[in-house]
Amino acid sequence: MTAQLSSGTAACPGCIAAPTEPARPIPEDVQIALSLPGIHCSACIANVERALNAHPGVDDARVNLTLKRAMIKAAPETHASDLIPVLERAGYEAHELDPGALSATQSDKAGRDLLMRLAVAGFASMNVMLLSVSVWSGATDATRDMFHWISAAIALPAIAFSAQPFFANAWSALRVRRLNMDVPIVLAILLALVTSLWETALSGKHAYFDAALTLTFFLLAGRYLDYRTRAAARSAAEELTALEVPRAIRLVDGVEEEVSVATLAVGDLVLVRPGGRMPVDGEIVSGKSELDRSLLTGETLPAFAETGLAVSAGEVNLTGPLTVRTTAVGEDTSLHRMADLVAIAESGRSRYTSLADKAAKLYAPGVHILSALSFLGWYIYSGDIRTALNIAAAVLIITCPCALGLAVPAVTTAASGRLFRKGMLIKHATALERLAEVDTVVFDKTGTLTSGTPELTNLADHSRGNLEVALALAEASSHPLSVSLAKSAKEAGIKPARLEDVVEVPGYGTEGTYRGQRVRLGRAGWTGATEGDQTAAWLAVAGQAPVAFLFSDSLRAGAAEAVHAFRDAGKSVVLISGDTRGAVQSLADKLGIETWIAEALPQDKATHVHDLSDQGRHVLMIGDGLNDTAALAAAHVSISPASALDAARVASDIVLLGNDLSPVADACDTAVKATKRIRENFRIATVYNIIAVPLAVAGLATPLIAALAMSTSSITVSLNALRLR
Repeated sequence: MTAQLSSGTAACPGCIAAPTEPARPIPEDVQIALSLPGIHCSACIANVERALNAHPGVDDARVNLTLKRAMIKAAPETHASDLIPVLERAGYEAHELDPGALSATQSDKAGRDLLMRLAVAGFASMNVMLLSVSVWSGATDATRDMFHWISAAIALPAIAFSAQPFFANAWSALRVRRLNMDVPIVLAILLALVTSLWETALSGKHAYFDAALTLTFFLLAGRYLDYRTRAAARSAAEELTALEVPRAIRLVDGVEEEVSVATLAVGDLVLVRPGGRMPVDGEIVSGKSELDRSLLTGETLPAFAETGLAVSAGEVNLTGPLTVRTTAVGEDTSLHRMADLVAIAESGRSRYTSLADKAAKLYAPGVHILSALSFLGWYIYSGDIRTALNIAAAVLIITCPCALGLAVPAVTTAASGRLFRKGMLIKHATALERLAEVDTVVFDKTGTLTSGTPELTNLADHSRGNLEVALALAEASSHPLSVSLAKSAKEAGIKPARLEDVVEVPGYGTEGTYRGQRVRLGRAGWTGATEGDQTAAWLAVAGQAPVAFLFSDSLRAGAAEAVHAFRDAGKSVVLISGDTRGAVQSLADKLGIETWIAEALPQDKATHVHDLSDQGRHVLMIGDGLNDTAALAAAHVSISPASALDAARVASDIVLLGNDLSPVADACDTAVKATKRIRENFRIATVYNIIAVPLAVAGLATPLIAALAMSTSSITVSLNALRLR
């Protein structure tokens, strides 16, 4: 008879008896971070995530549009060098970041926290206002007391939660014996709650629970508006550090091994493959190639690299493998020193005092003195401490800087919206105030005033045969001049010639065989030509004299208009670039810029900006590269294009979202108008206090009058700010 199994299939006895093999540890996924400076919309997010998730070894990829960053979970054998080409084929530029150097918390926690507190304060104030209506309508005795106790039960926990930012800021100031705008706010809230509880316990007629909640709500609205005007700005020094290559290929007795950059020591040999970024400062001991130094120095042309040349961390190897002997690692590299420059410059900018802070220095002590005098005066006059405390609380509430708290964020939000529609994103809270003070504008050249990519200028001067040969050779190289030549030739309908044995000679160019003859495209000396003043790639065909393909760096759209607008407004314009003297002078003459500096190192740019500041100038710096980050951070206010490297955008106060530079000059006009509106709002708040304070001091300010007065001043300030739109 066949046995019936009640559940499932019986296990094999032999399997049960056999000893189990110890479980092998499952290797953990690695975390890869990539910077994506070219993404700008939800379609970009979808395309990048689709391309990454389709790659073998990638478990999960998520893109953050605000940070322009992809965080990838992948198998241990997957590296960033495997994923960057995937994204490049999808049409997106990508740079590896070191996840360990990035901040652990990148969420919008502060914004959500403020919004939650604002919602609680708003909900609580509405309910307490409803209860207050009954009191104002004539409720008396036990009914009035009941409504007051219910109001207290709502207000106390709501304020304890919602007003925490004000409590924390006030305590931070008082702890170092300093006053800020939050000190009178907190004092008003606490005094209103204490006197209201006292009045309620003694069956008094007046309670200030509704006024305290309304005050908290309006001030939280101001804080949230202020928060929303800024992007999720991180430290530029941190971003620079994250751009340092986290891994390198070390050569030990000719054997390659991939190691962390942190383990490298001075004297180690490092292999840098084509397309790789230099992980250390060092000297080339073997190999020939070309280096892209534009992000560090601003030079538009790749530099020839051969044995004995000194290289810096952050430079990109273009065409051939290089072996580099390490001379500086970690904190001693040029890239890390640049990060230190940025950090120092950022700390200097943080000392800027905003209009709101200046107002707080005068306003806070004045309010406290007035409230204290009101208390003393009424106590001496009436002899009733309860009446004196009520009036002191009313003075604090009605003079509390609700309108002042909204004066700046309301205007900056309106101005930011106006500039955003013109293609500019305001990142820093005080950027508009600083922009309004600008009298000197410093431009970078490559990638800022110019497009940063070479364009062929003499295509029509060449025969079709030469163009076909040049196109075939250019397609075999990733050199920027070859890429530009190939693009222009294809757009002109040129087809590549049939070549044989095409090879790229690192550092020199490409060569091949055409109809049995040797042909070359590359450097002047290699092709038998004489080097000229203009940027050129030379084509040499056996039996013919070498011919030059000339290139220029085209102007960015709106560059001329922006420069002329600044000059017409009476501002000084300066051009500082790491490019060659001839290229910088040519552009300066073309745009009518009288003051220019060429071949400037990153430290030189930052030093010049500091020197201008020491002369009493308020400098606006506009740049896009790693070599500009220290100067961007050192300037009074700074702007970078959206095409800039992440580190430059983070160091800037304002980001230009489009390719057109012309809105930059208009931003200065908007900033001047915004600052004017802020000062008008301060004057509105002052007039409000001149009218309201005598009522409060005279004991005529009931809770209803205090609440209405605060609301009216806040609404007036907001409406004045909207005039900017």
